[in-house]
Amino acid sequence: MYEWLITPIDADRVHQVGFFISWHGRFMSVAWAGMIPLGIIVARFFKVTPTQAWPQQLDNKQWWHAHRFLQYGATVVMAIGSILILFRATELMGSNFHTRVGWFVVCLAALQITSGIYRGTKGGPTAPAPDGSLAGDHFDMTPYRCFFEYYHKIMGYVLFFTASYCIVTGMWIANAYNWMWLALGIWWVALILLVIYLQRSGACFDTYQAIWGPDKSLPGNQLKPIGWGVNTKTPWKRN
Repeated sequence: MYEWLITPIDADRVHQVGFFISWHGRFMSVAWAGMIPLGIIVARFFKVTPTQAWPQQLDNKQWWHAHRFLQYGATVVMAIGSILILFRATELMGSNFHTRVGWFVVCLAALQITSGIYRGTKGGPTAPAPDGSLAGDHFDMTPYRCFFEYYHKIMGYVLFFTASYCIVTGMWIANAYNWMWLALGIWWVALILLVIYLQRSGACFDTYQAIWGPDKSLPGNQLKPIGWGVNTKTPWKRN
């Protein structure tokens, strides 16, 4: 078993990569297989925590801080991985498509971060406008905010799945050991099972209600939530 684990996935090729390529792969795997999916899970399922007394307790910012930490941190890790590969780009034989898709992911990731920065104003009781009103792009769910949410959510999933393709093709190009493929597969299966459990638990709760409550007179509560499988009743299937 041990010998199989330390054997490259393609026994006809040698697993021989230098310092820059190996660390490029490690940094990119940490960013896109680890930090990014965890950041997505936190943002999707933990706007209301299991022990939070919703709707008495609103606007729990734990998910927001965790999401930003993971995504910004992943961006830094990705940037380091991108710089490393510049030193040995010519060594990646047969990797032209992998390289093009990889740089495509880097560019889209930069746009994704930019969209998060320019998401619009918040508004509402906890973040009123300068004139003292409750007006804000998020509180009023303006067209600008709606566009941001559609773009940011769709692009987040596109980036994750495209980067996952890059991880797999990069491992194939590097002829990674069997234990690396096994570890990645187990990790992805664990994430899939976690997402299924959280989705079935009703944890994917409406962002607007998580922040401002279920009052039907609020502008955002009169609209259909943006995204698939969003729970608009009670978080975590509470009675």
